[in-house]
Parts: sequence; structure tokens; C-alpha cells
Amino acid sequence: MKSQDVVVLLKLASLEDDEKDRDPPLAPQGGVQGEDPYSVRGLEAALGISKTEVSASIKRSIASGIAIKDRTSGRPKPNRRQLLEFILHGLKFVFPAKPGAMQRGLPTAFAAPVLRDSLHSAGSLISVWPFAHGKDMGQSVEPLFKTAPFAAEKDERLYAYLALVDAVRLGNQREAQLAADLLKQRLG
Repeated sequence: MKSQDVVVLLKLASLEDDEKDRDPPLAPQGGVQGEDPYSVRGLEAALGISKTEVSASIKRSIASGIAIKDRTSGRPKPNRRQLLEFILHGLKFVFPAKPGAMQRGLPTAFAAPVLRDSLHSAGSLISVWPFAHGKDMGQSVEPLFKTAPFAAEKDERLYAYLALVDAVRLGNQREAQLAADLLKQRLG
């Protein structure tokens, strides 16, 4: 498994959530006009990950059981329970996050909009993904995949998922538990 596999799976979860929230269903966020957002080409455009890597990612995820093919549509979709288990219990060991130097970027973890008002930190340093279009200054944290800030900028729901995942990767027990509870609500 590679770190981009988690990003692809979270994007698929975001697309599913968009479909559930829309009545009648419209084109989900972050895709190309007229393109099926679940297609390899649609995921490439939304995530900034090559079609070859998206395809390989989906194959790895299906082989590991963390994703499945939908019986009716044939589209790949995350096995949400398995994905949640992996994020909560294995991700920080397989893809650890280490705060780095001060840099301009896109807020993540507890500085991201999804968690910003939930916890109050004694420190003033925030965590950011290094990103040229970022407006916030903070301690840099390498995202799960280099194009995560690009994809998060296009899709608010994916941004929330990725920030919660970073909170699990970075947080102390109390902070990680809050992020885990929010992930359970959203992925459950």
C-alpha cells in the first residue's frame, strides 16, 4: 500500500457522500465537466495523480480489501469500515507525520476548518501542508501525497477527511481521539 492509496480512497468516499447529499444527484465536486468523477481520468483531474497511479492504487486497494467494486455500477468504492480501521490503527505507523520547518501553506490537522473550533491549543504554531497558494504560516507537515493540498483546495469534503487523518497522524491521545470520533461519524 502507498500513501496515495489513502488519498484516492478518501476521494471516493467524498464522491459517495456528495451523491448521498444531492437530490437529484448532480456532478460531484472536484471533477472535470462531463467526465465521470469515478473514472480514472476523473480521479486524475480531481487529485493530480496520474491515471496509471490511480489505476494501480485502486487495484492495490481492492486486493487488500480496503476497497471493493460496486455490484451495480462496477465503480470502485472504499470499504469504509476497513478504511477507518486502517486510518485509526495503522496509518500513523506506516505513514508517520513529523512537523518540520516553518513554511507557508494550507492549514491541516487542528488548524483546518473541520477542527479549528473544536480544540484550543496552548501553542500558537499551526500545522500546514507546504503549498504555493497557501496564505497561512505554520509548521510544515508532509501530506499523505504531494498533490493533497491541490486536491483539498478543490473539494471541501476531501479537505476535511485529509485534515482529520493528519490529526490522527500528528495528535496526542486527546486530539487524535477527537479526530477519530469525527472520522467515525463521517465514514461510518
